[in-house]
Amino acid sequence: MAIAWVVAGVVLIALELHHLAFYALFAAVGCLAAAIVAVAAPDALGLQALAAVAVAVAGIVLVRPHVSAAFKHRRGESRSPGVHGGLVGQEVVTLDRVGGPDRAGHVRLAGERWLAVSGAGLPIPAGTTVLVTAVDGTTLVVWPVDGHHQIVEEE
Repeated sequence: MAIAWVVAGVVLIALELHHLAFYALFAAVGCLAAAIVAVAAPDALGLQALAAVAVAVAGIVLVRPHVSAAFKHRRGESRSPGVHGGLVGQEVVTLDRVGGPDRAGHVRLAGERWLAVSGAGLPIPAGTTVLVTAVDGTTLVVWPVDGHHQIVEEE
């Protein structure tokens, strides 16, 4: 079972390297803690899971805020004040194709990956600079900064 925990930890680290939101990193550390418990107590699956969850939650609650702040400070990013007030008006770049509500895409804002939909009614291609015009729950409504964009063919 220790090998399964290590594999899960490595997969989560790879996921973290792609997203840099600092959640998967602490889940990975939790998996590695569970692997250590699995070596000492191979039949105690409950104890292994408890170790994984406890270490991950402790990292997210106690360490993540400091790591995120240091990372953002080093990259020169500013922290937005509040969801609805601070996000609207931000310029971001689409990470993939952003379509309507049934074809949401993604943007990176404040170091995190956000769901986004096109306010323009037409798909917006990856790599387009867009303006956040509204927030609908946890989804950003975006519009191309230049006011128009090339039409992306539906897939």
